[in-house]
Amino acid sequence: MPGILSKLLPHEDGFHDMFVELAENVYRASQAMVAMLENYSNPASDAEKIKDIEHANDTIIHSLMNKLNRTFITPFDREDIHELASKIDDVLDLTDAAASRLVTYRIDKIRPGVSDLSRVLLEATKEVVAAVRVLEKRNEILEHCIEINRLENEGDRVCRDLIANLFEQEKDPILVIKWKEIIEVLEIATDKCEDVANVVETITLKNA
Repeated sequence: MPGILSKLLPHEDGFHDMFVELAENVYRASQAMVAMLENYSNPASDAEKIKDIEHANDTIIHSLMNKLNRTFITPFDREDIHELASKIDDVLDLTDAAASRLVTYRIDKIRPGVSDLSRVLLEATKEVVAAVRVLEKRNEILEHCIEINRLENEGDRVCRDLIANLFEQEKDPILVIKWKEIIEVLEIATDKCEDVANVVETITLKNA
């Protein structure tokens, strides 16, 4: 009966395109984060670029939720649509939070290795885009999810090394507090990419 209803009742497409756009914006923000850390000359301007991308994603999510509310038949479960949008947005929110803290805490020099962590995040968001793009076809999704998991583990390792070096090398306790928070926010952003992968896997299994 649900299959018959799906054919008879009106439904809207376009959710997939919105998810792809959300994921691509997360990747763009990660690119901007890497550029900010590797050429730390105008952090306020760089942070504003990331903030603009974050605002753009907020607008897309608002449109997606409005679309969800007026669509009778959706491509997959409503709660999964909401969850996927939320998890993708979490990655961008944390990337924005890391950039904002660099400015708010008046960081004048980037510690060695922090850009490496941002590059792990960049690679993870690249895999998020790849997974979301094939969500409708369900081809190669598992491979992308496995790679995101590997990158999350790599992010954990880099984060541990950075914090160990921070406590060993930095003598200013205020800078220790500031940098520990910035490093952890970047690492949590990578963790959230794994959350996206988990939702994608759930959707794939439900609709297999």
